[in-house]
Amino acid sequence: MDGQMTLRGELRAKVTRAPGPGISWKIRNILRWSFLWGWLVTWLAHAFSKLTGIVTLTSELSIRARINGRWIDYGVVSRRLVTDAFVAFVVDDWDGGANDISLFNYHGCGTGVTAEAANQTALVTESTTALNPDSTRATGTKSQPSANIMQTVGTATFDAAAAITEHGVFTQAATGGGTLMDRSVFAAINVASGDSVQFTYALTLTSGG
Repeated sequence: MDGQMTLRGELRAKVTRAPGPGISWKIRNILRWSFLWGWLVTWLAHAFSKLTGIVTLTSELSIRARINGRWIDYGVVSRRLVTDAFVAFVVDDWDGGANDISLFNYHGCGTGVTAEAANQTALVTESTTALNPDSTRATGTKSQPSANIMQTVGTATFDAAAAITEHGVFTQAATGGGTLMDRSVFAAINVASGDSVQFTYALTLTSGG
């Protein structure tokens, strides 16, 4: 007795991307003067480096948030602002080696809305007891998306409600201290207990040529 069996099947795959925050949030964030200015000067800085051969240093912050169990992709929320303290830290590290630039890997966040300024040394209103664990900044994971970009990604988890509006990269995990590398302000992201916010901070050094 002869017989034949044929097996057939079909596999389908669907890529699901994190939804955006909604048009109203995007408009509120984009129309902030510091966002528009940051976008403009970042573009000018890169063009200036190519034209003159002078090295420039620019930064940007992107955010994803897990709200009520769902990831929301906010995209790039801020460009700027590297601080005077960071510049001095780097020079001191190069001069004597007492500082260690690799320590800039801790992500602080808070509820302050004061505009960014190069002379700032801390967040305006850093979150402490709303974090889980309390008073502990998120430790980042560092990488190099390209040879001239240093990136750190850290995720803050919350056990209380907060309206997060600012972020900074620091040299220590404990809140309330350390050297501030960069401060960013953005439209409020409302979190509750159990939510988390993932910060992706990228620093780009553009050489001449």
